[in-house]
Amino acid sequence: MAEPKVHRTRIVCVSDTHNCTVKLPKGDVLIHAGDMTNQGSYSELSKTVKWLEEADFEAKIVVAGNHDITLDKDFYAQHASAFHNQSPQSHSQCLQLLTSSPSITYLRHESTTIRLRSPEGPGTRFTVFGSPYSPRYGLWAFSYDVPASPGEDLAPASLWDDIPSSTDIVVTHTPPKGCRDETTTMQTTGCEALRRALWRVRPRLAVCGHIHSGRGAARVLWDQEDRFSATSVRAWEDPGAGNNKIVVTMLLDVNGVYLDL
Repeated sequence: MAEPKVHRTRIVCVSDTHNCTVKLPKGDVLIHAGDMTNQGSYSELSKTVKWLEEADFEAKIVVAGNHDITLDKDFYAQHASAFHNQSPQSHSQCLQLLTSSPSITYLRHESTTIRLRSPEGPGTRFTVFGSPYSPRYGLWAFSYDVPASPGEDLAPASLWDDIPSSTDIVVTHTPPKGCRDETTTMQTTGCEALRRALWRVRPRLAVCGHIHSGRGAARVLWDQEDRFSATSVRAWEDPGAGNNKIVVTMLLDVNGVYLDL
């Protein structure tokens, strides 16, 4: 008896495009992990949303980042003059660009289920949690406080407890501590609470951005015995800024129907 045909789902992941509308490789699902713009103006967001809408993917999942300031209502209400003193922007109009798009799934620290229904596609169904938040650093949007030292209570970052245990894909603007979070001075700036949440959830795929120098990918093996530990078993490093080649890395195979690995 012939084995059933495996339908693989190709997921293209980008982040921190900062107004750049780059040519994207082909795929079934596009994920943007935040910082679509430099300062979240209506014109910046309009350009980015147009680019995303024209991209040929069956599903497009987007979260904001700390630079997309107009999308953070409370932050922008308090700090708009620091960024757009001469031309204040409308939070509601900027937000509507994303929420009214028929082809974009915009997630604001929330979950949804995606089903690929195209007859030509893989027919995959998966749950995804997306969040724009990152640890506070400077005057930027979607920020939260984190402990100053490893021994302090992680309660201020307990927002990651909101990630459901059944989540298949986690999309966050911030990276977790110790994974794709190294700065140019080799400091690890990711979130420890997020790292622990990912150990609890163990998603098939975690997508993040924020730390430009940490770009790349890694496949990890969760440690069943050592709580909150994971081992990188395969990694891919970006060739570097200024390299225009599109590189495809097969770190993860996603099979049909229920994201069955």
